Amino acid sequence: MALIKEVRGFTPIIGDNTYLADNATIIGDVVIGKDCSIWFNAVLRGDVNSIRIGNRVNIQDGSVLHTLYQKSVVEIADDVSIGHNVVVHGAKIETGALIGMGAIVLDHAVIGEGAIVAAGSVVLSGTKVEPGSIYAGVPAKFVKNVDPEQAKEMNQKIAKNYLMYSGWFKDED
Repeated sequence: MALIKEVRGFTPIIGDNTYLADNATIIGDVVIGKDCSIWFNAVLRGDVNSIRIGNRVNIQDGSVLHTLYQKSVVEIADDVSIGHNVVVHGAKIETGALIGMGAIVLDHAVIGEGAIVAAGSVVLSGTKVEPGSIYAGVPAKFVKNVDPEQAKEMNQKIAKNYLMYSGWFKDED
């Protein structure tokens, strides 16, 4: 069973039909929408500030979400995919964005709607990733724009797939 821990008077709120892997850790001021999945070894640490997650979001294995005390929050909109071993620290990720495996997104960065952050990239603090674009590298830089419909279709497919995958595990509980 996932570790869900109250801290500083904040108890995590988990939306309907949300899958939490056995060793996912959800702490403090965290609100998760419906139809989400939080995978193995993911840590959502809302101990020092808030984490808000929309609907149909998947946070894959080993990812860490955290904030700066009294300075930054994590906001993740609907239909977002957070790849394996991603760090999101005090950033905003807008609807339909995809954060690739091993990427790091730092405080006050904003990842625009339908944008893609390539695997292994580092999005520096305060960076604004334009909607419908691909950013890659260390530090992450603009690579190209993507067709908005193609990006939306791909990102929604990933989100739907993760909802399906989570169903496989729910059946075992």
